[in-house]
Amino acid sequence: MKRILNYFSSGVEFIAASMLAAMFMTFLLQIFSRYVLQTPFGWTLEFCLILWVWIVFFGCAFLTREKDHVTFDIFYLAAPRRVRQAMALIACAALVIGMAWALPATWDYIDWMKIRKTTTVKNPFTGAKIPIRTIFSIYAIFMVAVILRYSWRFIDVIRNGPPDEDHELPGHGDDAI
Repeated sequence: MKRILNYFSSGVEFIAASMLAAMFMTFLLQIFSRYVLQTPFGWTLEFCLILWVWIVFFGCAFLTREKDHVTFDIFYLAAPRRVRQAMALIACAALVIGMAWALPATWDYIDWMKIRKTTTVKNPFTGAKIPIRTIFSIYAIFMVAVILRYSWRFIDVIRNGPPDEDHELPGHGDDAI
């Protein structure tokens, strides 16, 4: 299982890095076409924006760890262990319930966006403009990933107690000199 997770993690990091590299290369092409060729390509700006949306939600869904999030945990860290466990369970449940409640309406809106298409970016295989639904479908994937991640975290908090390792400050643990 650990090996599968390592392959998955490496694959996800490669995909995110590839999207970031594609966005950077498109940005450089945009600069070249505008200032050297004196004829800006219209599709480069829209493509950079599409890639940015995908990088943000794909990265948040599959790459960002809990300890990478900004947290205001003064009260959490000051509370006794049982209270921290209750706080963690409430937070997990709130995220799962909120995202699960919003998912059908969100998907309905994303699906409705199939009638709108990109202005300048076209599918390289068919030549057709890309439906906006395809672009924003990553947000639905993000929501499902959050629901699954925090459902698992809820179970983990019940089994193992509050996740204190997510709130450690670098250089402030037992290994600090």
